[in-house]
Amino acid sequence: MDRTGSRATRALLVVACAIGVSAHARASAQEFAAREVGDWTVAASSDDTGCFLTRAYDRPGGTTLILGLDGDGTNHLSVLNANWSIKPKDQLSLDFRFSKGGYAKHGAIGMAADGKRGFVTTFEAKFPAYFAASKVLEIFRGDVPVEQLGLEQSGAAVAALRDCVAVRSAPRAAEPPAKARGTRIPVDPFASDPPRKRKR
Repeated sequence: MDRTGSRATRALLVVACAIGVSAHARASAQEFAAREVGDWTVAASSDDTGCFLTRAYDRPGGTTLILGLDGDGTNHLSVLNANWSIKPKDQLSLDFRFSKGGYAKHGAIGMAADGKRGFVTTFEAKFPAYFAASKVLEIFRGDVPVEQLGLEQSGAAVAALRDCVAVRSAPRAAEPPAKARGTRIPVDPFASDPPRKRKR
């Protein structure tokens, strides 16, 4: 499996967590509460520093788009639909087209989650910026159109995604060391006759 494939396989765990996320999800252990940005939902993923944004599209099969971003800058894109017949681990070659530019014959891996089938793939580090600047994402399998997804407000959603990753990647303040108890303090100072430690 190539580098893209191995990263995509690792991303499956994040995608499973992202499906069906609510805007009212609880704050994560890293103190980032899920939030809505237009039609997008941005939330922390189940790993240590990753976050994702997701959007559901009202069409036959209910298409779901998920863009994840990890603390190390790795990204992963998933698109799923209940009507698709992609099998998990299928090797796919897809064309991704933005308003300007895109990626031709890009590798992806089939997956299934929450009753839907689709694919997951990874891109170069600049992909979220291209995603944020585009009004539409068109996906093709050769000459066959797969999806045409509007990306309205994706710029604000990606900004929130980056904020989420920054919050989760920030080093935590170290807990102050507990002060040592004095050697003359009894275990229970309110006992009727509290035992005292004798000096040697």
